[in-house]
Amino acid sequence: MSDSSEISPVRQVSWVRVAESLAWRELARFFRQRNRVIGAIGTPLFMWLLFGFGLERSFEVATSENTKTSFLEYYFPGSLVLILMFTAIYTTISVIEDRQAGFLQGVLIAPVSRHAMVAGKVLGGSVIAMLQGTLFLGAGLFLDVSWSLSQFSTLVGVLFLASMMMTCIGFSFAWKMESTQGFHAIMNLVLMPMWLLSGAFFPVPVSGSGQISQEVLHWMMKVNPLTHVVSLVRNLLYGVRLSEEAFWEPSQSISILVIVVATALFYGLAIKVCKRPIASDLK
Repeated sequence: MSDSSEISPVRQVSWVRVAESLAWRELARFFRQRNRVIGAIGTPLFMWLLFGFGLERSFEVATSENTKTSFLEYYFPGSLVLILMFTAIYTTISVIEDRQAGFLQGVLIAPVSRHAMVAGKVLGGSVIAMLQGTLFLGAGLFLDVSWSLSQFSTLVGVLFLASMMMTCIGFSFAWKMESTQGFHAIMNLVLMPMWLLSGAFFPVPVSGSGQISQEVLHWMMKVNPLTHVVSLVRNLLYGVRLSEEAFWEPSQSISILVIVVATALFYGLAIKVCKRPIASDLK
């Protein structure tokens, strides 16, 4: 018989179980706080209606089919991506709150993989953002959108990848932050310019103008991952492209590739940031 006083080694908890538990915790936590749900959807919805109707008569964008699209229709994909961005910010704030409440310290000293912790946090935030973005798609019923099952499925997949990308960015910053005020300031400094330079509010100008400022703006918008998200969402919703003579727009295959690569890179960044000595995490 073995000695009963012998201490058995601590077993590593299943990676899938840890990620699933943390993801469900994020979902339950978010939807119990109705003010966060209203804030994430209400602000972009108000901005879409305000700017859409306010600029509808003075702002039109030409398409490749020699037609004009109103600003209300043009701005809708950008408002959809804005919802994903707001939700990503709200959900990753939980990293700071968990550290202050002591929950994060308990997870770090438990026999669980940090990869699983990152996966659970990111997965929970991504699903929340995707669900809210899908809910906002209901407003598209009032626009000239031709829905199909394959189109809707592809669009939901794009929303999930975009949500995951922005959630990973938020997680990477929140892990190093000590206060929610500082986190909000940094996220507004990082994500808001990314959104404004994504073609959500104004189209990406073509290059070749000769002016340095326009060339710099063109390339900043061109390499921005959110530009490809907004463009892909717009193409999936309306099935038309902007006028190639006046605006630049990537192809769907290039946009999908950029979104997948950017999501993988930002997820790797979140894992790298999380790999710090436990002693520094328990301060």
